[in-house]
Amino acid sequence: MVLIELWVRDLGVIDEARVVLGPGMTALTGETGAGKTMIVEAIELLVGGRADAGMIRAGADEAVVEGRFELDGTEVVLRRVLTRAGRSRAYHDGAMCTVATLADLGRRLVDLHGQHAHQSLLDRTAQRRSLDRFGAVDVAPLIEAREARRAVDDELAALGGDARARARELDLVRFQLRELDDAGVDDPAEDERLEATERLLGDVAAHREAAGAALAALGDGGAADRLGEARGALDGRSPFEALVARLVAVEAELTDLRDELRAVEATLDEDPETLAAVRERRRVLRELMKRYGADLVEVIAVREELRQRAAALEEHDERVAAL
Repeated sequence: MVLIELWVRDLGVIDEARVVLGPGMTALTGETGAGKTMIVEAIELLVGGRADAGMIRAGADEAVVEGRFELDGTEVVLRRVLTRAGRSRAYHDGAMCTVATLADLGRRLVDLHGQHAHQSLLDRTAQRRSLDRFGAVDVAPLIEAREARRAVDDELAALGGDARARARELDLVRFQLRELDDAGVDDPAEDERLEATERLLGDVAAHREAAGAALAALGDGGAADRLGEARGALDGRSPFEALVARLVAVEAELTDLRDELRAVEATLDEDPETLAAVRERRRVLRELMKRYGADLVEVIAVREELRQRAAALEEHDERVAAL
């Protein structure tokens, strides 16, 4: 692991500095106040050190530190930005990350020696890692066992440890399940279908009036008579034979159109009872969507989740014993 390059801007007394490190040891020298300590502070910030707005150079809004490292043949770029608000941002290879991530990487990238302590020797993770290497311990099975234990603990926590709290939750889950089961919501498109039916039944009178007006315009005294007059005027005259044939076809199409319009009109019956039932059903569905989801797809999904949760609560003792 090697620090290849360090770039610092507006940190302490440093306006901007770029340090490119070569092979071997690099020594920084200079008079007091030249900024040597700030170089060390910059490295500490890169590896998760504590940030302080007081470290920002006077007159600047923020301080930026960036370091380029080589780790196991791979280049790693860390970046830390300090603001006057006292907050800091951390980046790993250009992507935002937590300061804890920088600290974890820093333990592998940098070992800072101070007057009183060797940092890595004080870190418990590093201590355990050194002991494992010294004892040639294969920690993989231990890690696997720890993860399995953690999964069991998480499942136990999800199941709940307080019997009274579980009983209260089970009562609530059962109540919600009964409400959803009684509603019988199985079709995610039911509300859309009912909405279309409500629009149809709620405006039957206007629909029938529109159909009557259309039939009057297309029937005797309307378009049918006008077409008949046009065909009669042209019939038997050779220049218009093709047009007469087309007029005959239009008259036939008009007849079919009137028949279909009458058939649709005949289906438009006012049905107050059905309309009331549709509106009541939509009210029930809207109440369910208000409590359980934005639409019926979510409501149906919540019902399945509640079933699974109820089963888990009912089988709590058996599951805990098995774990």
